[in-house]
Amino acid sequence: MNMFRGKFDPEKSFRGTDNGPAFRLGPYGSQQEAHAAFAAMIKELDDYVGEILAKLEELGLEKNTVVMFASDNGPYFEGGADPDYFNSNGPLRGFKRDLYEGGIRTPMIVRWPGKVKENTVSDHISAFWDVLPTLAEISGAEVPAETDGISFLPALLGKKQKGHDYLYWEFHEEGGKAGVRMGNWKAVKLNADQGIQDPIELYDLSKDEGETNDVSASNPEIVRKLIGIMNDAHTASDVFPFEFEKKQKQE
Repeated sequence: MNMFRGKFDPEKSFRGTDNGPAFRLGPYGSQQEAHAAFAAMIKELDDYVGEILAKLEELGLEKNTVVMFASDNGPYFEGGADPDYFNSNGPLRGFKRDLYEGGIRTPMIVRWPGKVKENTVSDHISAFWDVLPTLAEISGAEVPAETDGISFLPALLGKKQKGHDYLYWEFHEEGGKAGVRMGNWKAVKLNADQGIQDPIELYDLSKDEGETNDVSASNPEIVRKLIGIMNDAHTASDVFPFEFEKKQKQE
């Protein structure tokens, strides 16, 4: 598949509105046959995972090795990728760079023969910062005090699992975004560059997995609680400041 070099609009390109035949940004580039290229990449990935598992078996390490496989975020548009064609986010709303479930919720597969029961499914909600304490508990290493992560080893072993009170995310492009999940409540704040305050969007994921019905107007107390969590969880950063923080420093 040929890649092409040319001018592009970096604000549009990631959202697929400017991914024409001349799109090029670092390692990303337009594909003449984007669907075929994407399918071929998935096939290659599947083959590589198979090679790793076969090597573990060959070395006699498969029963003493924990294999974790997961995506880093939601489906993307770079290079002409077409998530709608492949139904990449299923019933979930949003794509990479969104804080809706389609942009942050991803599947995870764990293989640990003799420990993780085959063909089982867990609905435990975890995040990347839980991986370190999980690996530490598996290996007997000390968990760093600085982490907010919670080991999900109990969930892997089918035991009682401690959960997070909430999970918080933020994103510093496209006007800034912040998001919180607390139980089945999910809050999304757009235009966070202007400050993390009302209005926010609120969804009840137990009834609305696709985040199509904003129920913030009928749940003001939940809105106030989740805005408070957003502000408490946000840590000011000189590297990734929101625009309102830049203005506060200037003043």
